[in-house]
Amino acid sequence: MKYLGLAYYDPEKFAAMSPVDVQALVSQCPPMDEKMRATGKVLVSASLAEPKHWITLRPRDGRPLISDGPYTEAKEVVGGLFIIEAGSRDEAMRLAAMHPAASLGEAGGWGIELIPMASFLG
Repeated sequence: MKYLGLAYYDPEKFAAMSPVDVQALVSQCPPMDEKMRATGKVLVSASLAEPKHWITLRPRDGRPLISDGPYTEAKEVVGGLFIIEAGSRDEAMRLAAMHPAASLGEAGGWGIELIPMASFLG
């Protein structure tokens, strides 16, 4: 089964971190990401731009209404995503636990949401 992992962070908490702490945190991510990809179970992995660069399209009168910013207002926002292939829920959790947002970045409000995918076109 495929799972979508959404890596969240809290922009206010992240902004409150010192530049030195941010650099120390972020420098730990590439080796952890590589270890996760080395499992051969990661189908997609990406970091996302800041929400101020997002665009939202909503249906209005049969046409898309386009606006700047994220779709929803939330304390936490998605900062990255990954799609993994796992043989079981337990394996999916073990793989997701390898992502930096699952074990680092508590000061920045990091966390992972792991969602089973009903379908996947790839």
